[in-house]
Amino acid sequence: MAGRATLPATLRPELEEAMSYAQAEKAAATRRAYRSDFDQLRAWCHVKGVPALPAKPETVAAFLAAEASRGAKPSTIGRRVAAIRYAHKLANHEPPTNSEAVKATLRGIRRTLGNAPARKAPATVDKIIGMVDKAGTDLKGLRDRALLLLGFAGAFRRSELVALNVTHLQFCDSGLRVTISKSKTEQESQGTTIAIVRGSCACPINALRTWINLAKISHGPLFRPVTRAGSISPRRLSARAVAELVKTYGRLAGLKAADFSGHSLRSGFLTSAAARGASIFKMMDVSRHKSVDTLRGYVRDAEMFRNHAGDGLL
Repeated sequence: MAGRATLPATLRPELEEAMSYAQAEKAAATRRAYRSDFDQLRAWCHVKGVPALPAKPETVAAFLAAEASRGAKPSTIGRRVAAIRYAHKLANHEPPTNSEAVKATLRGIRRTLGNAPARKAPATVDKIIGMVDKAGTDLKGLRDRALLLLGFAGAFRRSELVALNVTHLQFCDSGLRVTISKSKTEQESQGTTIAIVRGSCACPINALRTWINLAKISHGPLFRPVTRAGSISPRRLSARAVAELVKTYGRLAGLKAADFSGHSLRSGFLTSAAARGASIFKMMDVSRHKSVDTLRGYVRDAEMFRNHAGDGLL
């Protein structure tokens, strides 16, 4: 925040604490991404000999054009803009991204390069079963099976999946209740509980019980790294590891690994549920989406050929 040097020294501890709260409004992963994005601007400005904070609108527009020229995707450039705006707001500077020059440059980049994000393939139920069939019977294989099945059955984001602790689980006669203490869209919530139902051919609840019992995990992180020797780390598995795990098992199942990501578990559940005719509101109970419009895309994809207007025309 600008002006800290002019404030009485007695206010500085509280101001530093206020800064930490202000930064905590964003998820940790978002803050890391923003920091990396702003570092890109800072490095570019250093080479050009111009200030990065505060940056002039002309500087930011030129930076965005340079990013587009070097092959950055429009989605990446859009995130750079968000990071620059956030950094300037935190420092109490007028964001240069408010300038029409910057906005026009961004619109032009999107129009020229296209703005459709590259969609990863959903790990639909048939693909998930094929993936978990490749998991071994050692501790790592049991962990991977439990993670893949739970990630699918709960339509989890990878960050939510690795944030789970054993205390977030409640096994019951009807299945499993999982409390998600914090998610991407609910940073300030007290937690959301979702239901996981039993499966017949690949049960996420049985897989989870097996992993917990054989790994002897009674508290702390649910999913943890497992060494080649079979020892279990007390640390939490990383979100990146989830994405790599999905890709690895996709390849083992005979699929193209590059088509999948950590999000494939979430999109796979929603695509599969829509294909079976599940209510969009029941789907939202599991996925915690705030907007029906977001889920309509999954339903449309699943029903694209059903009762098609062109049936029988040719």
